[in-house]
Amino acid sequence: MRHRRDDLRWNGWGRLEQAFETKGKDEAVWAFVANALGTARLPSTPAPSLEDTTLPASRADAAFVERLAQVTNASRVTTSARERAFHAYGRSYYDLLRLRSGALDHAPDVVVYPESESEVTAVLALAEEARFAVVPFGGGSSVVGGVEASGGPAHAGVLTIDTTRMTRVLDVDGVSRTATIEAGIYGPALEEALSQRGFVLGHFPQSFEHSTLGGWIAARGAGQLSNRYGTVEKLLVAATVATPRGLLTTSAFPASAAGPNLNQIVCGSEGTVGVITKATVKLHPLPEARKIFAFLFKSFDEGVTAVRALVQEEAGAAMMRLSDGEETRFFGSFRHVIEPSRVSEFAEGALGLVGYDQKCVLMVCVEGDAEEVAHKVKRIRGIARSRGGLYVGEGPGKSWWKRRFEMPYLRDPMLDHGVGVDTLETATEWSNVPRLYDAVRLAIRSTLEAEGRRVIVMAHISHSYLDGCSLYFTFIFLRDTAREIAQWKAVKHAASQAIVSHGGTISHHHGVGADHAPYLETEKGALGLDVLAHVRKALDPKGTMNPGKLLGPRS
Repeated sequence: MRHRRDDLRWNGWGRLEQAFETKGKDEAVWAFVANALGTARLPSTPAPSLEDTTLPASRADAAFVERLAQVTNASRVTTSARERAFHAYGRSYYDLLRLRSGALDHAPDVVVYPESESEVTAVLALAEEARFAVVPFGGGSSVVGGVEASGGPAHAGVLTIDTTRMTRVLDVDGVSRTATIEAGIYGPALEEALSQRGFVLGHFPQSFEHSTLGGWIAARGAGQLSNRYGTVEKLLVAATVATPRGLLTTSAFPASAAGPNLNQIVCGSEGTVGVITKATVKLHPLPEARKIFAFLFKSFDEGVTAVRALVQEEAGAAMMRLSDGEETRFFGSFRHVIEPSRVSEFAEGALGLVGYDQKCVLMVCVEGDAEEVAHKVKRIRGIARSRGGLYVGEGPGKSWWKRRFEMPYLRDPMLDHGVGVDTLETATEWSNVPRLYDAVRLAIRSTLEAEGRRVIVMAHISHSYLDGCSLYFTFIFLRDTAREIAQWKAVKHAASQAIVSHGGTISHHHGVGADHAPYLETEKGALGLDVLAHVRKALDPKGTMNPGKLLGPRS
């Protein structure tokens, strides 16, 4: 199964038929948000229609389009306004502002849907000959400017290669527990195909429903159950990349000391060396049982200590998601507006009496066979309790699991009501977590409050490791519609500077794209960027592939 592009929003998130469910409580929901942001009433700021949006004229002439059709198929080469608009940007807050602006500065001149590796190779050859930049595009869920349809001054146009017709499961090796799969397959289709054979890949990012295997690899992604299944670079066994110089194929060895692992060139390459056409990945047996349960902690610091203990003592959780006090409070109150509960109100009062009035929630997931799950749950409960955790059962976790892919649908109605919502992620060592957490929150808050706007800054730990963890920040604020892009750039710069100057990685599992490229040298160093630039030039000597991403304009 693949998503039909005309079933998806061209300027927002997800399927046209799906929206964030408020259960008829729209008026109460927006009154709650307005009050949280310190305003009496939210404005109406709907997005213009495609018919009211202008695109730059296509630079793909009829002869070039015809040549592309000859190596693919005329039905899979398009210059239609909707296809060009859909493929113009990713789905970050910044991208959505531009998609909703009424005038797109960038859009691909032509979009091609190849169905095979040989077609990709042929399209790349034609694009290079015509001096067209090539932007690889899977689900288009990038939130860092990774699929923006932009070229450089030497390019005659921009061609987007949409891989989502390349969806075949080519091989499943049940003995070795690996599968080779084309890169354009969406998450749900991939997991459905594997489950029929008794396996799971286990990669579940929040964009799971609208992102592809190739995109996960290109952005070096992580899923919600990464504590059990690993991040994508751990799942990747081998890959094939169509580059302007030919096919780069890495080897599917379980281990090798034969020099650097070339998978590390592919994983995180963000389309800058070529188009990932297929990959071999590690599989796990379908879990027999799953338990999701929650704890409350009196402070974020207490919760961080507990998560660190759980991972360093190898308690075996598949997922640990710790929300800070502000995230716990805001989303708990938001959900209560939609689904009021007298039981919840009573529980809140009781928790306050025993010191959990400023609570932080930790949700834990455990998977495996039934005996293994029971053992891990008991051990996790003991470790969490010894660090101050109050066990509150399976209800909160089950509720989150049911809705875990719904939250991106909230951004569009927020934007319709003049509210900005953005996210960013970083990672650091355990010893540096308090310093980085405070610095990033302060940078976001002070930048927006300096212009007189209240902002809600929330954070959670989404991935954890023996030596450190990720910090995922969400911030909600009133847009300055007269200068909303300048407003966002100021906050983004302040937050990014806080990250690089306080010991965090500039991008954790969202990639670098165009948005984070200016800060990458701080992390990699000038010599490190030179190494990456030379690798890129070796595979793409004319700078055809996704210019301006990852290494920025220097590439």
